[in-house]
Amino acid sequence: MRPLTGARLTGRDRHGIDVTLARGYGLRVLLLGERLARVLVRRPHGLRMDRTWSLSPELAGGADPIDGRDRLDFSGFSACAFTVEETDAAIVLSSRLVEVAIARAPLSLTWRFRPDETRPFTTVLADRPTQAYLFDRATPRLQHFLVRDPNERYYGFGEKTGDADKHGERLLMETRDPLGYDAGRTDPLYKHIPFYVTVRPDRGGDAVGLFYDNLARGAFDLGREIDAYHGAFRSFEASDGDLDLYILFGPTLAEVVAGFTTLTGRVAFPPRWTLSYSGSTMQYTDAPNASDRLLEYIDRLAEHRIPCRSFQMSSGYTLVGDKRCVFTWNRDRFPDPKAVTARFADAGIELVANIKPALLLEHPRYGEVEAFGGFVRDSDDATKPHVAQFWGGPGSYLDFTNPRASAWWTGEVRRQLIDMGIASTWNDNNEFEIWDDEARCDLAGRSAPIACLRPVLTNLMLRASLAAQTAAAPTRRPYLISRSGGPGLQRYVQTWSGDNRTAWPTLRYNLRMGHGMSLSGLFNHGHDVGGFAGPPPEPELFLRWVEQGVFWPRFTIHSWNDNGSATEPWMYPDILPRVRACLEFRERLVPLLYTLLWRAHRHHEPILRPVFLDFPDQPDAYREDDTFLLGRRLLVAPVCDPGATTRTLRLPACPEGWYDLWGGTHHAGGQTLTVDAPLGRAPAFLRGASLLPLGPCPSWRTGPLTLRVAVADGETAELELYDDDGASVLPAPDTAPTLLSVKARRRGDETTVDIERHGVLPVHWTELRFEDPAGRPLRVNIDGTSMDRLSMDHVPEVL
Repeated sequence: MRPLTGARLTGRDRHGIDVTLARGYGLRVLLLGERLARVLVRRPHGLRMDRTWSLSPELAGGADPIDGRDRLDFSGFSACAFTVEETDAAIVLSSRLVEVAIARAPLSLTWRFRPDETRPFTTVLADRPTQAYLFDRATPRLQHFLVRDPNERYYGFGEKTGDADKHGERLLMETRDPLGYDAGRTDPLYKHIPFYVTVRPDRGGDAVGLFYDNLARGAFDLGREIDAYHGAFRSFEASDGDLDLYILFGPTLAEVVAGFTTLTGRVAFPPRWTLSYSGSTMQYTDAPNASDRLLEYIDRLAEHRIPCRSFQMSSGYTLVGDKRCVFTWNRDRFPDPKAVTARFADAGIELVANIKPALLLEHPRYGEVEAFGGFVRDSDDATKPHVAQFWGGPGSYLDFTNPRASAWWTGEVRRQLIDMGIASTWNDNNEFEIWDDEARCDLAGRSAPIACLRPVLTNLMLRASLAAQTAAAPTRRPYLISRSGGPGLQRYVQTWSGDNRTAWPTLRYNLRMGHGMSLSGLFNHGHDVGGFAGPPPEPELFLRWVEQGVFWPRFTIHSWNDNGSATEPWMYPDILPRVRACLEFRERLVPLLYTLLWRAHRHHEPILRPVFLDFPDQPDAYREDDTFLLGRRLLVAPVCDPGATTRTLRLPACPEGWYDLWGGTHHAGGQTLTVDAPLGRAPAFLRGASLLPLGPCPSWRTGPLTLRVAVADGETAELELYDDDGASVLPAPDTAPTLLSVKARRRGDETTVDIERHGVLPVHWTELRFEDPAGRPLRVNIDGTSMDRLSMDHVPEVL
């Protein structure tokens, strides 16, 4: 590999400049807004992949084509004024907030940023001055090296095991199916998100994001590798594709994360029922009497008074002999699928069916798909499907870049699932583990090797499933789940951390993995509660998993236990009352979770938040102490160690302090304290000057909305709560959303509350009730009248 060098300015347009390099290479440096820049390297024979699927359909004018977007299409991006100056050593491009110096030989870029014109420029990112860009003429490999500062922390990367901060790690960027992975160290996992944020705690949390729009297999080295000749460095490398780097300037971490989802797509907004407990287990659909096992589940929910709104149906319903054959129904296990789905519908439980993107060679419809060329093609003979190892034996992956294959998939989702009464899809085993980089994809007639397209195939699978669901119910919000995917995954689906292993360390490291997902745009996520693979969880571990999981956006108990048992809420009668209490509390959290999900969609805000996201100037907030925030104001400190009955944590410093969620005791912020942590109750704290909404249980019924008022003398708290019918497609963007706006202020012993309802849709709460931080009824002053509850009919509307 040889370094890029010899930079000469050869052109400019409204977005940036063109630089010619030695040996026929070229460079574009672009300013696509005041806080967004881009670096694109062109090889002597052009781009390796001239299309991209990573960018938001909003930037593409609402389009989401199978063949992607032209990588050189700048529509949807703004431009900002800039100047260019040249010296013998460098080319300097400057705008109001960004300045980049391009050293000519060897090529290296140094980026400086300032939040506004009153502040000086500060270096926030710098290429290694010695050989920063390495390209191989004989192969498609590339490497990019940056200066690494010991004070930097690195967060993101999608879904990665271990601690949230990846400084010092080496991470593979490719997709695998690591069943029963070690949540502390297995790498790689399921997703391919080549994005991370560099954060400087020593500078008050200043942050800058790096997104490499390259979907070939690659790696990030964040300090594992050292070399005496180059100083401290970090690197990105790819086996193929292009160096196409987007740089997002904060200065805050929250702004960078919002910028990334603005670039790659706002998170999907699924129906409200997806926030209730969702059941699942491999054992039910794999059983010879699968239909009976599923229907028994409905009966057990009623017997044990467990609130549940959905069940994720594993792939056993597709078994042909011992082979899983997507879009087939095993009529021995399911003699009457429509009768089963009707029973679930009558019980108010949505079914979500597992589907897989490969057909085993024995699949009864393999020949049908092969006949129209619907599989990824063999590299040696493009007339034949590529055959890869899949679950259960050799098979071929559908080529979702082929419009006919995507249309076939969409049609089968409609015929085999939706017409059977199953409206939602669980897109699984979609890592596209094809090891031959030269296997061919159709790419809407363009033809291209799979080397740069594996995560694209996953995202296009989701696109094809979504097309069926939206066509069948155009006025209803669809729900899709996916285990794998690439940048932009969040605009289609909810996701989870895959097939985790049942063990105490998983409980801890799944939480830290969640920080990576939250900071990579995957706001709507969770983990398999109880653990998926391995032994069944012991009672203590199971309950600790449940009590933490009720705070996650996705709450699903899922399992494939070694001994053939199923992990279920009622599996241990001795702890069932505490499990039920956790699930009932989850239902009461749904109004908060629904509002946070809407804010994630509308305002690009993470739902689960590492503490340093909201307290970036506090060095202690960056410790890996397994606390997190649900929204901005609810701090959760789960227990992750066996036998523990107390929890030590640090409360972030804030003048209003924190109230114990379970007892109402007030604690000053900025202190470390040890609190009781009995089984069934994760320690949690409500920030002072807050209003916590707690809905009815179950959440889908009309009932009262309780507002817990944590306001001390002299303080004011505000809450904006979103609501709608829970399922309909959102109104047009210019239509006011349905928001309940509440302001509470306390002066002496009196708490005054002002309430307004905005928007045209009704809310499903019957009345508002008020309580103090300990959960006791609280009388408040509303329009001069003292009351502890208010009918929703008396809440004024603001249209």
